[in-house]
Amino acid sequence: MKKLLYSPKAAPYLFIGPFILTFAVFWLWPVGQSFLMSFQKIIPGEASFIGGKNYARLWNDRLFWLALANSFRYMICTLLLLIPVPLLLAVLVNSKVGGSRLKAVFKSAMFVPALTSVVVAGIVFRLIFSESGFALMNSVVEVFGYGPVKWLKNDLTGLGALLTVALWRWTGVNMMYFLAGLQAIPEEYYEAAVIDGANAWQRFWYVTVPNIKPTVVYVVVISVYGGLAMFMESFMLWGGNNSPMNIGLTIVGYLYRQGIEKNDLGYASAVGVVLLVVVLAINLTQLTASGMFKKEDK
Repeated sequence: MKKLLYSPKAAPYLFIGPFILTFAVFWLWPVGQSFLMSFQKIIPGEASFIGGKNYARLWNDRLFWLALANSFRYMICTLLLLIPVPLLLAVLVNSKVGGSRLKAVFKSAMFVPALTSVVVAGIVFRLIFSESGFALMNSVVEVFGYGPVKWLKNDLTGLGALLTVALWRWTGVNMMYFLAGLQAIPEEYYEAAVIDGANAWQRFWYVTVPNIKPTVVYVVVISVYGGLAMFMESFMLWGGNNSPMNIGLTIVGYLYRQGIEKNDLGYASAVGVVLLVVVLAINLTQLTASGMFKKEDK
């Protein structure tokens, strides 16, 4: 046994063994079971094989397509906000302008929202976007001469509320990722660019951006997943899974409605499988297009 533990050939497998076991038990097995359940009609104590009827039902389900469209719209908007804004903040924090203590306080303040319970945050933002004339957002728009707005009962304002929560919650996290990537760029690259006469914008575009490409790709991947998998923010903002005209219904919310609220686990599994396929297709396409799967020339 001791010889096996100290074997150079066995050591790598012993180190990755716990991860492989955890991955198989808590990811591969549930995914496999969900795929199997998506071809079944499941009632308490009984499951019967029905073929592709759940997927045919999905194809003709208007609410499914609405939830998918809502999730896609939210995901695209979060990409447009949670890539450039955190990157800009990271560049400012990484610059030589400002004191180190002030920057440390700023980084801590930006990261705190990610540590806050989404349940608490959802309740607070529900009050902020309340219909009451005394709510924070209505107090702000009143200054500009507008009356109380029903923020959570209109499609665009409801989306704006969701994006506000996302921006508040995840800007600091993405900023930390970008900051780590920026700090890994050798200072000599910038010095050489200055000697060549590059201005601030040229240094950012031709030095910073290419060198943080892996970080950008990673942030985009997790943002795509986070956008399509969003559920708790919507659930807490509307105080449940039934928003007016389903304006806050996401694909995960629809899965929850079918699987938990209506106890239709077979149909909910089909929704989950479709979501998994969509996320994998988007991320694999994005990784391939960004060249992450290409071998580096030696």
